[in-house]
Amino acid sequence: MRRFGWLAVLMAACVGLFAFAGVAAAQEREASTVRDVAAYKLGAGDKIRVITFGEEALTGEFQVGGSGKVSLPLIGEVAAAGLTIPEFQKAVETALKDGYLRDPKVSVEVLNYRPFYILGEVNKPGEYPYTNGLTVMNAVATAEGFTYRANTKRVFIKRADSEKEQEFPLNSTTPVAPGDTIRIAERFF
Repeated sequence: MRRFGWLAVLMAACVGLFAFAGVAAAQEREASTVRDVAAYKLGAGDKIRVITFGEEALTGEFQVGGSGKVSLPLIGEVAAAGLTIPEFQKAVETALKDGYLRDPKVSVEVLNYRPFYILGEVNKPGEYPYTNGLTVMNAVATAEGFTYRANTKRVFIKRADSEKEQEFPLNSTTPVAPGDTIRIAERFF
């Protein structure tokens, strides 16, 4: 009798383990279809505010130029394209330490992000201003919705820093990053 009891417990544990493994695999597959948006990197067209504490003349709003640089008072052009906000802050502090200020404290924030682009089967394709937390569904709503031919199951997104577009499930949680190009494909039927 005891052997059957232990055997039953062992079998129940195995069934539970396999069920757990199945759930974990399903969650991993679902996670692989969700789009990851990396830390925001500055690029041409971004408008930023640089605040140098205690130095009003070095504080202001600036635009990242087409060359990927920001022209700042006193220190001149500082490379910004491809840098995260903390990396750019550090670059400005380093430039200011180089013969201008003893211990500069710099804060940087993005005022206006690069626009995103939406094309394909939407009513008003084009360029639109990016807002924080933008999703594909928000972008479609901004472009006045889908056309009657739109494939509402998937979306193609080309990141600003990528050569290829990727396919993602079209749902309310698929994020959009500044500079992305979103393409809503036509359905086949």
